Amino acid sequence: MAAIETPRNARSRRTSQALLKAARELIEQQGPAAATMAAVAERAGVSRRAIYLHFSSRSDLLAALVDYLNEVEDHDAAFRPLWEAADGIAALDARAQMAADFLPRIMPTARAIQQATRHDPDAVQHWEVATASRYGGCRRAIELLADEGRLAPQWTIGTGADMLLALSSFDVIDLLLNERQWTRQQLADHLSALYQRVFVA
Repeated sequence: MAAIETPRNARSRRTSQALLKAARELIEQQGPAAATMAAVAERAGVSRRAIYLHFSSRSDLLAALVDYLNEVEDHDAAFRPLWEAADGIAALDARAQMAADFLPRIMPTARAIQQATRHDPDAVQHWEVATASRYGGCRRAIELLADEGRLAPQWTIGTGADMLLALSSFDVIDLLLNERQWTRQQLADHLSALYQRVFVA
C-alpha cells in the first residue's frame, strides 16, 4: 500500500505546486482578479474539476499561496539575520535589507491576499497570520534596542514595533521601488539610515 500511496502523494504535491505557481504567475502578470479558479487550472494544465480536489475555494488557494511563497522564496533564510542579530542596530539593518530584498519578491501576491480581505473572511485570517510574522520581526529589533537602553525615549516597544512595521509596509516599498525607481540597494541603505535616526537614542 505504501508503494502505491507514495507516488500518488508525490503526483498530488506536484499538481498542487503547479497550481500555486500558476496562481502566482497570473497575479504578478495580470493582477489579482486574473487568478480565478478556472484561469489557474488552465494555466497549470489541469481540469477545473482537478483544481477543486486540491483547493476547495479561491480563498483556500490564496491561503496556500502564503505558505508557497514562504517556501519558494525561503522566508526563514530572509528573516534569519534579523533574529540572529547581535544588537538592535544590526537588527534594524537586517530589517531594512529584508524589506528591500524579500518583501518585493512576495509583494504582488501578498497584496492580492490583502485585497481579498475586503470581501473574504477567510482571507482576513491568512493576512493576519502573514502580518503577525512581519510584526514579530519588527518587535524583535525594537526589543533589542530597549534591552540595550538605546531605544529613543518617545517610543515604547509596542509603538516602536508598530511604526517600524508601517515604515516597511508594501505601500512604502511599492512607491519607492516602482514609482520612484529606487534600486533595492538604495532602498535598503536609506531605510536602515531612517530606522536608526527614528528609533535609536
